[in-house]
Parts: sequence; C-alpha cells; structure tokens
Amino acid sequence: MAYRNVLVAVAVAADSHLLVERAVSLVRPNDGQITLVSTIATPEIYAGPMLGDLRALMEEEALLFMDELCLRANYPAITTQVIHGELGDSLSYANQKHPFDLVICGNHSDSIINKVSCSAARFINTSSVDVLIVPL
Repeated sequence: MAYRNVLVAVAVAADSHLLVERAVSLVRPNDGQITLVSTIATPEIYAGPMLGDLRALMEEEALLFMDELCLRANYPAITTQVIHGELGDSLSYANQKHPFDLVICGNHSDSIINKVSCSAARFINTSSVDVLIVPL
C-alpha cells in the first residue's frame, strides 16, 4: 500500500529518530506528508500555579526535540504537533482533526504481554487506520 499521510507518535528520546526514518522511507516514494505528534501527559502529583509553567516547559522541550527530528530527517514535508493527554486519546484526536493513512508508534517493551497491550492499544482497537508498531 502507498502511504501518503503518516502520523508518527514520538517522545523526547533518541529512538524517536528511528520512527521518523521509517516514516520517511514509507512516504518518500509518494511525496507524502509526515506529522510528528508528541503527547504530554500531566502527572496528577503536580498541582497549583506551577502546573502552567510545567506544561509550558514540557511543551517547549517537545517542540525543540521535534525540530531536531525534522532537521535530521532532511525531508521537506514534516509538520509537528504537541497534544496534552494520553497517547491513545491523542492519536484519536489527531486522526479526527486530519485523517491519516498510517500511524507509526514505537514499543520499548520486551515482555510479550506489554507488546500486546502497548499504550497505543486504545487507538488500535477503535481505529480503521493502519498502525505500525516498531520495536525499539
């Protein structure tokens, strides 16, 4: 299948480069578009006036990292987006806003149980979009 519009769920981690490389290899033959999405889950332990500052700091860190990913990928058709919330909900939200052909996520788990029940499972179970889980 030819993928032209791919969403890549990235985290501020070195192995996110592998996910972007995979996306570029899939869309380049079709001059496709890539959207990098980083989710920021706000821990419940943070509260009060510092919460806004913490969110802003986390968002800035994610945006800077995604800029680095874009530069390193050397592919012109990449956009970025930061979404606050859990991964499954964030993927669903991003896909509703702008439907994708493929969603790429990474999985760090060595356990077979965790591989089956990864954090993208909620999205996978409710979506008609192809999902590629890349072992990291």
